[in-house]
Amino acid sequence: MTATRHWRHSLKARFVLSGLLLIVVLLPAIGFTVNKAFERQIALSIENQLNAYMYSILAVTEVDNGDVNMPPHLVENQFNVIGSGLYALVSNEQHKVVWSSGSFFGLKTPTLQQPPVGESQFYRIKIDKTKHVVFSFTVSFALNKQLIPITIHIIKDESDYQLQAREFNRTLWSWIGILMLFLVAIQAIWLAWTLKPLRQFSDEITLVEQGKLTELNQQYPNELNILAKQLNVLLHTEQQQRKRYRNALSDLAHSLKTPLAVIKSQPELNQDSHEQLDHINHIIGYQLKKAQSVAANAWHLGVNVDDTATKLVRTLSKIYHDSHKDIDYQLTQHNDQAAIFKGDSTDLSEMIGNLLDNACKAAKYQVLLTVETTIDSLHIIVEDDGPGLTEVQQTLIFERGARADTYQQGHGIGLAIVSDLVNSYQGKLNVGKSNDLGGAKFSLTFTL
Repeated sequence: MTATRHWRHSLKARFVLSGLLLIVVLLPAIGFTVNKAFERQIALSIENQLNAYMYSILAVTEVDNGDVNMPPHLVENQFNVIGSGLYALVSNEQHKVVWSSGSFFGLKTPTLQQPPVGESQFYRIKIDKTKHVVFSFTVSFALNKQLIPITIHIIKDESDYQLQAREFNRTLWSWIGILMLFLVAIQAIWLAWTLKPLRQFSDEITLVEQGKLTELNQQYPNELNILAKQLNVLLHTEQQQRKRYRNALSDLAHSLKTPLAVIKSQPELNQDSHEQLDHINHIIGYQLKKAQSVAANAWHLGVNVDDTATKLVRTLSKIYHDSHKDIDYQLTQHNDQAAIFKGDSTDLSEMIGNLLDNACKAAKYQVLLTVETTIDSLHIIVEDDGPGLTEVQQTLIFERGARADTYQQGHGIGLAIVSDLVNSYQGKLNVGKSNDLGGAKFSLTFTL
């Protein structure tokens, strides 16, 4: 289903499908139309031919005392050869055949139509299970002031024409098949040429994500060139903003260090005040370090989740070693591609670290960290075998300063930070019950 959705939203897939539809639908439609036109042309040619034969028969037809008199031999020799496939019959107004050509000898008289006087009809019949075409024309002879109508029927075996139609049909569809293959090849070449700028664009974006380029350098068609310039402006702006962010925090940290040093040097400060000042100094140092890290690692570089998760699991396993709590780690990658978090490594470490730390505090014996990647998303799941969280706790646990009763150490601000960081990356944070371990389950989902 994911692959289907991927193809449905692929520009290349749309080009391929539209081109194939054009080839598969249009060319057969043209072939069908040409074939029908050829069949109509053959039918018209046969009708004209039989019409000419009819006039040659009419020219030698005589009516005397109500009887039809015909010469013993006709000019067209096929009328004289038995079973030649070309026959002539004459019927009276009672639909009775009063004369037939020598070629019709031994054949069963079929049911023939008799159009009104002065009109003709072209139709098909079967004689001895063989298809034939018939041209019937009714004419009247004046005899002793009396009009005597007769109908001349020219019948021809249709086998030759069917053979021509089949041969034409076979030739036509053979060439259409060759043309379809040729057009598919042309389409493949055209598609490769048309999508080449998009592939180059995608390759450059990948290099930017990997940190090998700082901007897009190649020249693209006008439509893509505008987008490339806008992306370069965005990249440049992002770099400048991070630089200003780092400088501002650095300036703030240095500005605060001197007043803090002065305050800390006051002899009348008690031990609690010294501890709070040390804590403030630690926070300033942490934020300064974070600002420098953020400036050095832009959003488009990404962070290998496996590296961060492995370090955190190893560190927390040592911290909770005496508590006999086991931290398992599972990694599932889509198509063996590395699990990448499109963001800052410090933010990723803080999110996973806070969730793992809280899970270790709540767990009885076991904590499970799972990292999964799909074609378009990253999932980070932390589960424990503790008592879990009620619905009320699931609502309150992310509020700053609040903590669930199951966590006996630390402050609720840790999970609130996780929630803020997830929101800043347009991710999703879900809390529920672990089906495998029975405790709490925290799930982070980020779009790649």
